[in-house]
Amino acid sequence: MPLACIHTHTRFCDGSDDVEAYCLAAHRKGLSSLGFSAHAPIFRKTGIRSSWNMSDDRLGEYIEAVEAAKKRWEGKLPVYLGLEIDFIPGLIGPADREYREIGLDYIIASVHYVIPPRGEPFTVDDPYENVFRGIKEGYGGDAMGMVEAYFNSVEAMVRTGAFDVLGHPDLVKKNNAGPPVCGNKLFSEDDNFYRNRTASLAALMAGTGFKAEVNTGGINRGKIKDCYPSLPFLKLFREQGVQMVINADAHRAEDVDGHYEEARTAMLAAGYAETVLFEGRKDNSPVWSSEKL
Repeated sequence: MPLACIHTHTRFCDGSDDVEAYCLAAHRKGLSSLGFSAHAPIFRKTGIRSSWNMSDDRLGEYIEAVEAAKKRWEGKLPVYLGLEIDFIPGLIGPADREYREIGLDYIIASVHYVIPPRGEPFTVDDPYENVFRGIKEGYGGDAMGMVEAYFNSVEAMVRTGAFDVLGHPDLVKKNNAGPPVCGNKLFSEDDNFYRNRTASLAALMAGTGFKAEVNTGGINRGKIKDCYPSLPFLKLFREQGVQMVINADAHRAEDVDGHYEEARTAMLAAGYAETVLFEGRKDNSPVWSSEKL
């Protein structure tokens, strides 16, 4: 099975390696292509300060660095320019006009932030202690309030129709990987409400042509033991005919193909026979190829 990765993070945001290191690793590992997807800047548009989003003043430098890599690696490794763009209702999203003007090859659309009725915005993939505090202060201790806000945002983002890949569709589960040091799981993924929300999102994705990703980033970073999405959720995507692209969500060059065998195993268990690979844009539309698992 040819491998590729279009979900990567370099030193331009919260990754530990530079663009060239990723290209070298991808070429050495025999990847068929490589895409860069820095966390898009958010401060100018939202006023939220983040240690992991790219700063607004580095966007131009990032674009230049990836475009230069395209030229250096031409004929050896296809390189693509992307962004992972956050969706925060009323503040920022992949449908914002400026992203259409950059000339991106692709967009990964993701939800990290929730804005609770009380308290400050927080990210659902923050350390457990921070998320626990956000739920307590913002949702009165109701973890399903956070879950509802998360999936409401993901569904609103899908309805904008302005992206190519849905990033880590169940990121909200990150702190449910196992009993954390400071307490129990925040919520149960077997809860009917949770299952209904995942089913609703899978149904919404059906027929849109957008891809979702099987993301091994949580495993690569030692945060969870399985992929995003979890197997029951992945089966729902399969039932709805949603095509999946395998991504490492790599924050180190060495992880650019990290735990892909786990991703392949999960897709086969969910009933998939093929994955898809991104092959650029033609006439302003993404081009994808299908590959057997």
